[in-house]
Amino acid sequence: MLNDKPCILIVDDEAKIVRALGDYFKANRFEVISAYDGEEAVNIYYENFNSVDIIILDVMMPKLNGFDVLKELRENGQLVPIIMLTAKSEEYDQIKGLTFGADDYISKPISPTLLLARTEAVLRRAGKVHANDIVSGDITLSQSNRSVTDCGKLIDLTKKEFDLLCYLMQNSKITLPRDRILDYVWGYDYEGDTRTVDTHIKQLRAKLESGERIKTVYKVGYKFE
Repeated sequence: MLNDKPCILIVDDEAKIVRALGDYFKANRFEVISAYDGEEAVNIYYENFNSVDIIILDVMMPKLNGFDVLKELRENGQLVPIIMLTAKSEEYDQIKGLTFGADDYISKPISPTLLLARTEAVLRRAGKVHANDIVSGDITLSQSNRSVTDCGKLIDLTKKEFDLLCYLMQNSKITLPRDRILDYVWGYDYEGDTRTVDTHIKQLRAKLESGERIKTVYKVGYKFE
């Protein structure tokens, strides 16, 4: 972590992609470090290995390709989570990356929303999510023991309701589209539709004393105020 934020190393030889993803992750409370070829990526990682929480790694790059970087880090005992970016969709490339020790992969063209959801999911699985209390008005959400109090009253929430409220509070005053909420809380491979989000929002509002603070943004999604 850097400055109490998860730190991501973005590696791609296309400067526009690095800049666009960097801006997107910074807007979503990440610290960002960048590299533009495989050799630079290895050097920068080892210079910052105490801080880097996850690597987004392109496959097709000069000097060292993404597979070479992945293999180099894994053979040297580096367990940092790695998500591979590839312009190829062939099953062989996906299997190769996972065999070498990648945690996930995503094909280009990249959906930043989907990449963010997968990054956060990998970080959760790796236990790299920093658990602090989130306090907003009368609501206190404790990530360490997964409890919520509102106006001093302990609120009984299901796992999904807790994760949903946590995501809304972490992004206070930011409008979150339904599909992004679905990806984050239910996972990118969830086969249901966005009506699931609406149902859980309704349940959450009913349980909270301050449920009216979850605002509906017409035809878009929800935000917490």
